[in-house]
Amino acid sequence: MSTALWTALGLVLVIEGLTYALIPGQLKRMMAEMLRVSDDRLRLGGLVAVAAGVGLVWLVKLFS
Repeated sequence: MSTALWTALGLVLVIEGLTYALIPGQLKRMMAEMLRVSDDRLRLGGLVAVAAGVGLVWLVKLFS
């Protein structure tokens, strides 16, 4: 795997770790709220996040 991919994965872990370290109570409340959200809505949110991520990577590659 390329250096850029390893860097991206490392940044994901940093952001995840900061979330758990800085706001664990709010994260627990958010997870409990997610249990009330339908699977279709969660799936749609995930697909939107994927599309936004792909779009962001594409824009960075386009303008760099």
